[in-house]
Amino acid sequence: MLQLPTLPIVSRLAPTPSGFLHLGNALNFTLTWLVVRQAGGTLHLRIDDLDRARFRPAYLDNIFRTLAWLGLDYDQGPAGPDAFERYFSQRHFLPEYEAALQSAQAAHPGLFYACRCSRTELARLALPDGRYPGTCHTTHLALAGPDTAWRAHVPADATVSFPDLGSSAVHVSLAQELGDFVVRKKDGTAAYQVASVVDDVRLGVTLIVRGLDLLPSTAAQLWLAHYLPGASRFGATQFWHHRLLLDEVGQKLSKSTQASHQRGIMEAAGSPRVVYAAVARLLQLPAAAAESLEALQQYFNQCTTQ
Repeated sequence: MLQLPTLPIVSRLAPTPSGFLHLGNALNFTLTWLVVRQAGGTLHLRIDDLDRARFRPAYLDNIFRTLAWLGLDYDQGPAGPDAFERYFSQRHFLPEYEAALQSAQAAHPGLFYACRCSRTELARLALPDGRYPGTCHTTHLALAGPDTAWRAHVPADATVSFPDLGSSAVHVSLAQELGDFVVRKKDGTAAYQVASVVDDVRLGVTLIVRGLDLLPSTAAQLWLAHYLPGASRFGATQFWHHRLLLDEVGQKLSKSTQASHQRGIMEAAGSPRVVYAAVARLLQLPAAAAESLEALQQYFNQCTTQ
């Protein structure tokens, strides 16, 4: 049973315009919306567009159209693609991310190290579970060198523990799950883990709803927040990691696995009731909850207030 978050609640929808939104994205957004609206909280739309190589205008437009199709409103954020590009794109906050990285490195020498491994080398050197083995940690390359990424040096015994609204306490061995993760990419821009923490702190986020596959990311961000200036309050963030939706072969739904002809949940489903039904099943609500967003909200509110 989901534990209700403590008030006040500020949360966010955080899609990426790197593909058309699939059923798993729609389920997560609907779950987040239900919790925030039940709590009378504030919901931001925070679009993560750091990966401009995979960015497409059609993907950005799909975010707004999918949210409207689902009937999900939000309190703060861009009203459409033009407003997003003008005022809300993460490109406008690159100096803020860079300042956080530079301050963390200055205050904690050795926290980050330079890595020049190419994609081919990364694939060759990777451990069986895909983690980077820390090859460049002992080479002491200059952080300011060309074609150089920054990695966080994660101690071998680093374990991150935090409560989860959907279960009991969670314990993640960060070194084993993620290893020395990238915090600054070779093009000089901040990586996802850094930007996500800085953005959530700026927005005052107190609740994050994620799939179970992002437990390592949550652990990385909580660990990183101890070192980023002004980010310590991120440690008080509440989390709900929900179960994932799987495809017909048991793999998690992902934009990267979409076939070229697939254009997301809006085109695949004739009605948003497909999404509402998936949410109802995950929450073990009656089938009648899938009839409409209003019905889903009513059953959810009844379930969480009993």
